[in-house]
Amino acid sequence: GDQLTTTNENGRSGTSDPYVKFKIGGKEVFRSKTIHKNLNPVWEEKACILIDHTREPLYIKVFDYDFGFQDDFIGSAFMDLTSLELNRPTDITLSLKDPHYPDHDLGSILLSVLLAPKEGQREFQPQSLRLSDMHRKSQLWRGIVSITLIEGCELKPMDANGLSDPYVKFRLGHQKYKSKIVPKTLNPQWREQFDFHLYEERGGIIDITVWDKDAGKRDDFIGRCQIDLSVLSREQTHKLELQLEEGEGWLVLLVTLTASAAVSISDLSVNSLEDQKEREEILKRYSTMRMFHNMKDVGFLQVKVIRAEALMAADVTGKSDPFCVVELNNDRLLTHTVYKNLNPEWNKVFTFNIKDIHSVLEVTVYDEDRDRSADFLGKVAIPLLSIQNGEQKAYVLKNKQLTGPTKGVIYLEIDVIFNAVKASIRTLMPKEQKYIEEENRLSKQLLLRNFIRMKRCVMVLINAAYYVNSCFDWDSPQRSLAAFLFLFVVWNFELYMIPLAFLLLLAWNYFLILSGKDNTQHDTVVEDMLEDEEEEDDRDDKDSERKGFMNKLYAIQEVCVSVQNVLDEVASFGERIKNTFNWTVPFLSWLAIVALCMFTVILYFIPLRYIVLVWGISKFTKKLRSPYAIDNNEILDFLSRVPSDVQVVHYQELKQYPSHSPNKRKRNNPG
Repeated sequence: GDQLTTTNENGRSGTSDPYVKFKIGGKEVFRSKTIHKNLNPVWEEKACILIDHTREPLYIKVFDYDFGFQDDFIGSAFMDLTSLELNRPTDITLSLKDPHYPDHDLGSILLSVLLAPKEGQREFQPQSLRLSDMHRKSQLWRGIVSITLIEGCELKPMDANGLSDPYVKFRLGHQKYKSKIVPKTLNPQWREQFDFHLYEERGGIIDITVWDKDAGKRDDFIGRCQIDLSVLSREQTHKLELQLEEGEGWLVLLVTLTASAAVSISDLSVNSLEDQKEREEILKRYSTMRMFHNMKDVGFLQVKVIRAEALMAADVTGKSDPFCVVELNNDRLLTHTVYKNLNPEWNKVFTFNIKDIHSVLEVTVYDEDRDRSADFLGKVAIPLLSIQNGEQKAYVLKNKQLTGPTKGVIYLEIDVIFNAVKASIRTLMPKEQKYIEEENRLSKQLLLRNFIRMKRCVMVLINAAYYVNSCFDWDSPQRSLAAFLFLFVVWNFELYMIPLAFLLLLAWNYFLILSGKDNTQHDTVVEDMLEDEEEEDDRDDKDSERKGFMNKLYAIQEVCVSVQNVLDEVASFGERIKNTFNWTVPFLSWLAIVALCMFTVILYFIPLRYIVLVWGISKFTKKLRSPYAIDNNEILDFLSRVPSDVQVVHYQELKQYPSHSPNKRKRNNPG
């Protein structure tokens, strides 16, 4: 055998956080450190790699590190080891290519290579930063950049019809955001708002690129621009009109820099809520008296990550190196790593500011691996409204899909303090989107599940129609007689009776639940479908190397994914309405009762023509009063906070059994 020594020095041009993987025979042999925010990264790293023979080429893959998301592929190259001379240092420049787009120039990488006999081996360990050390230093943000993407003007036409389907990508360090696609226009109106965390005192550069969406092929580049945050004053909204470089047209944005909210990591011995003075200060901040002060600051969350037990062994030694990631929307903090331990104790306290009380706290346990990306060990998702303050609780860890148990339990103690009035008002505003959500891939099982969910919603309407028809047919004389007498209500019908009817339905379900006569049994249909989907995911992981028929028909796949997503949206909409009336989230059902009471009173006392007049004037003058307001529909924003049946299963707590096994429960499916 021979020994290979490589020093990677220079990299690709372009904004990225690059790192390099080296593989021989399909096995990863070395991974470089990540160089953040560098256009021409210099690594100056050395690694000694043992090779059995020179027939296998060295495969070099460059990635753009993306904390919290899947890393982006930048380019790759092969190095032929047979061309190297023994004991002679050689500088080699390799062009990076994408196998799918061989004509694209993706930059180059410079290596200094020395091939030496194994006897001359020097003791040298790969220098690789540990995952936890690398990120914990820069976890806490010093401020928040609030960006509103308003519109684009006179963009470059990229399609044959003289138009484009533009969308915008934003990037600040490892944070990314992608806007929605506006079809067939050169003057798109986006009106989207999102926040980035600011990690540096002096600011930073936001890179903005505009793209044209093309179905079935690579998206076209329209133009780029940048925002230098260091030149913008704090606590002030700046309207920016940015000319696109390497293209035509400009973007209109609103940018606001604000001081950081109270986000912290500390040891268990130091925590805010046990200090009486600090606790009183926090309670005062969210008291009823301050309900209209800083509407974005809805509440305070404190999470104590105490310990975990009986975790899965991820290493060959039968141990794991677990660390814990705590996420609330786009806020993400990490614990330290406890090495070689299946029962780690972290004893860390995390604090977050709550912007939306309907957010879900996600706690994920990973196994740190110095040579590869971290291995998943388990996860729990906890809606903030389901939390009981000050109670130390054991949560059974779930799989990635949150559909069933995996091995292990995590002990958490969580406190939530919030202002109910602010939380209610925030419910009627657009929901915060994740920077980049995982795109749905085509799945036969997922398509079937969404179709069945939609079919169940449609069946409710069909059954209601049959029920009305049976009244006309006098199938049940008592029911038909009651329905016939109801006709006389129509004679005295007033508009206020519509919200009153919804109020009575909510009240009826509430008293059914109170009396224990609620006969809506635990719905296992969605659970069963989710478990089937999980089994399919496992199969997909094993078969990921094979190029399926789906990959060859990319355009058709995109259409199928769209159908899959539309079915999901329609089914979720029906399930959310049902779950509002079923008191799945009591806070939201009470909020609906308050709103319906107000509508009933308004419609009872104020003539309809006045209501329509006020509504019309408000709508027509909205753009004049607030030209950069983000369009929203309060009812749809409210429903977006109600969980669908799938989310109810995701957030459901699993019971802890003494002989806890990750095996799926056996089911007897009818037919």
